[in-house]
Amino acid sequence: MTYIRREIEEHVKTLVHSFKVVLVTGPRQVGKSTLLKELFQDQYRYVSLDDINEVQSARLDPKLFFINHPGKLIIDEVQLCPELFPEIKRLVDQNENSGQFILTGSQTFSLMANVSESLAGRVGLIELKPLSTREILGKGKKEPFKPSMEKINSIVPEISYPELWKIIHRGSLPELYRQPSLQAESYYASYVSTFIQRDVRQITAIQNLSLFNRFISVLAARISQELNYSSIAQEVGVDQKTIKSWIGILEASGIVYIIQTFSNNQLKRVTKAPVLYFFDTGLAAYLGRWKTPETLQNGAYSGAILENYCVSEIIKSYSNQGVVHYPLFFYRDKDQREIDLIIEESGTLYPIEIKSSASPQPAMTRHMAILEKAQGFRLGLKTILAQVDRYYLLSEDTLVCPIKDI
Repeated sequence: MTYIRREIEEHVKTLVHSFKVVLVTGPRQVGKSTLLKELFQDQYRYVSLDDINEVQSARLDPKLFFINHPGKLIIDEVQLCPELFPEIKRLVDQNENSGQFILTGSQTFSLMANVSESLAGRVGLIELKPLSTREILGKGKKEPFKPSMEKINSIVPEISYPELWKIIHRGSLPELYRQPSLQAESYYASYVSTFIQRDVRQITAIQNLSLFNRFISVLAARISQELNYSSIAQEVGVDQKTIKSWIGILEASGIVYIIQTFSNNQLKRVTKAPVLYFFDTGLAAYLGRWKTPETLQNGAYSGAILENYCVSEIIKSYSNQGVVHYPLFFYRDKDQREIDLIIEESGTLYPIEIKSSASPQPAMTRHMAILEKAQGFRLGLKTILAQVDRYYLLSEDTLVCPIKDI
């Protein structure tokens, strides 16, 4: 199986040379262990706490665990043994060397509590996302996405939109591309089962796992929409408090991402409900029972999944350069004015509309002018992401961008 090069590799190396401990988090199967073994297999010993013997040893006697594993260590799934954190702190405080330990974990929320208590100031944090399309195609490093006139002369990847829809349908988890013959439906069935049966049980005391499974499917049908907790609760058959708790579990586990609305003192009628996206479109397509790329592309779900794909790729473009807090918002107000995505950078707002059309029209940007009222900000280049093959200007202040080049 071929290793797929990751855009975040240089950032990982930088943090390892800058901090005593580096913690790499991210969903299961996103490639954390594979990445670290590829980069550091000659410098570090690898220990997985998925091994029951290793985790029992670590829990019983953390000090003895490190005596039995001397030198630089990669400790995989470290959240399974929080007893290790005080001992790691004691060890790294004995000298000033960087890169003493590299830790991985797939449960960000539980890890953060231990890190903040034990390793504050000593640890560099990295969140690994699923593969970007650039990584899948082997197209190399990509800067964080931002609309720019300079893009008009850039080279667009040589991939057709039917081919891109195959990637959207198959998803972005590395194993699906290291093993091209692997059936995506079987893979995701196992993935969901593992997450629910194993990770969810470790996170919280959910009594009815089949109900939680139904909840995930209901949520997948609502991607790219404002979160209506009451409606979801009614459909699943639980209360709103439970729904908010379960969404928190998915968010902290790296399964979903929530984008907040852009608000400003001068924008009085903004709605407050956030919008939810899945980080992996293949998982969303599986949960929605879209069996083929063609049915996904041509079905009622196509607009929502395409928007989800674009937002996810833009987030990855930031994350792969080491950005932790993504400057992304959306806009929706009580007058039904909507802007799919807003990138905020240095006081400039870049509004973006995401359309499945291959012939975008100026009317698609009609709501963007509302951002001119935002106090303390200026309105930057307007952008329409569409299924086109090249960059071009729709007007002097409106850029059309090919979705396949995000």
